[in-house]
Amino acid sequence: MKKIFTESKTFYGFQDKEVSDETLIELYDLVKNNATSFNCQPLRIIYIKSKEAKQRLKPFILETNLEKTMNAPITAILAMDLSFFEDLPRNFPAMDVSFLFKDNADFTYQTAFRNSSIQGGYFIKAAHALDLGTGPMSGFDNNGLDEEFFSDLNWKSNFLCNLGYGDEDQTRPRASRYEFDEIVKIL
Repeated sequence: MKKIFTESKTFYGFQDKEVSDETLIELYDLVKNNATSFNCQPLRIIYIKSKEAKQRLKPFILETNLEKTMNAPITAILAMDLSFFEDLPRNFPAMDVSFLFKDNADFTYQTAFRNSSIQGGYFIKAAHALDLGTGPMSGFDNNGLDEEFFSDLNWKSNFLCNLGYGDEDQTRPRASRYEFDEIVKIL
């Protein structure tokens, strides 16, 4: 199990092998049970799998990310629901804390962004646990993508993640990582 932390890397290309819908469901099932503040669960996912959906996505991808995104079996849009707090009575029944977010757009956005990012990390590691390669990225036009895919929702895109069975011939060696003493302090 440690290998999903010690051996995983970013993939820039994937094998010509389909990722089944059942695998995508299993991926979400691994993500959903992890911690978020107030169990707020703001993450929303759209799996871009069909050729038609890829064409809708294409205009919003930066040129440097275009080829790898169009060739990936799936591109997941990891978004945040800015109305997440409406479900807090259901998701956090210990007490109604939805009042903290009503009429507080800045706090709502910060909470949604932070927690959907945390859930995005769970998503990547869950994909690795299922032997999927990942290619997370932020090189896209958030506003354009949001208008195309979420115009009738209160969702905002956080990041994209290409998914598939990684092709070792289309990746790079793992880049350097900081050592403990370089970035960690114990006080």
